[in-house]
Amino acid sequence: MTMKVLVVGGGGREHALCWGLQRSPSVREVICAPGNVGIESVARVVPVKADDLDGLVALAEREAVGLVVVGPEAPLVAGLADRLVARGVPVFGCSAAAAEIEGSKAFSKQLMARHGIPTAAFGVFEEVAAADAFVDGIVAERGHDLPLVVKADGLAAGKGVTICADGATAKREVRRMLEARALGAAGARVVIEEFLVGREASLMALVDGERVTPLEPAEDHKTVDDGDRGPMTGGMGVISPTPVMTAADVARAVREVLVPTARAMVAEGRPFRGLLYAGLMLTADGPRVLEFNCRFGDPETQALVPRIVDGGGDLGALLLAVARGELPETVRFSSRAAVCVVVTAPGYPGSYPTGAPIEGLDAAAALPDVIVFHAGTKRSDGKVVTAGGRVLGVTATGADLAAARAAAYRAVAAIRFEGAHHRTDIGARSR
Repeated sequence: MTMKVLVVGGGGREHALCWGLQRSPSVREVICAPGNVGIESVARVVPVKADDLDGLVALAEREAVGLVVVGPEAPLVAGLADRLVARGVPVFGCSAAAAEIEGSKAFSKQLMARHGIPTAAFGVFEEVAAADAFVDGIVAERGHDLPLVVKADGLAAGKGVTICADGATAKREVRRMLEARALGAAGARVVIEEFLVGREASLMALVDGERVTPLEPAEDHKTVDDGDRGPMTGGMGVISPTPVMTAADVARAVREVLVPTARAMVAEGRPFRGLLYAGLMLTADGPRVLEFNCRFGDPETQALVPRIVDGGGDLGALLLAVARGELPETVRFSSRAAVCVVVTAPGYPGSYPTGAPIEGLDAAAALPDVIVFHAGTKRSDGKVVTAGGRVLGVTATGADLAAARAAAYRAVAAIRFEGAHHRTDIGARSR
């Protein structure tokens, strides 16, 4: 028997999930709320916003869906999964209590400290004076100025992180973020932590209580410009697999990070069921946690889903099994590599214009081994136009990373809109 699946969200991650679910033997129809113009090609789009919890529950019941897949973090933090479970609707997504691991960076860091999960030295602050004293103390302890990372405590769409070259810069950033408290923004509390040195990788895992099944690792490129320069973004591109993380590295991260975290959440009365994302820094001393997310990564999903589909996997059956507490021991991935290059509006991650007509979408999608995932698009006067900061995720697969990278950039070259920006070095680094 096949099922209807409702995907919540309207970005590139959700386009990738809908694309994969539409190819699942277990799925007869995919519905997406609110979706976007690209998702219309693989799902029936319904204009219910991702923060309309009542509307989403009503939609799931009206359509008699067999599974709801929640893409963004905000509905999970707000308790969408709890509401669906209470109505007997299977949902791939964690409870609000478990989602606090992403909803509050302070909670996440303090959880790691309580349970010995490796991460950077840190402090949590609501007042400028205490934050300044911490910065002065950590600089004095090290005997020299050093980079520090300042993070807004709450949800910030991947952009609430600033890497500060020295203590003075960190203090200024703390002041800027704490001023946001009057606006009720994510910066009402800040986390200050040491800057870790190493290579970054993303390791996502299916989790049910204390059981953990890792997915294959990916490597996101966070900053807006080539060479890892410029401000932090929600992600400018991703590769999978990544040469930076070997099978031994994955096993160590599961042993030292993911399993202890799953056990910690159970111990604290917040058992996790769904997708746990660990953003890791692979240091000379082993993996260290940069952040946890409570849902599929974006843009990582745009590289991982094609590899699951190419590997013969049934994404719908996989996610339903997790929702039912039937965690698989392994997930099969294709041996082919995937590279996703994000194309953004000019000015992202700051302010940016919208409404620019996009040309070349059909030409790019027609190239071999290419999928163009829509993140921030809409239809206006019969044309597809930009409607967000991250506009498209251009994904390609290939026999190896070099082939996938070449195919992705051929497709990117076919796409045009005013001020379009992308990094030219996604996947260019070696180990």
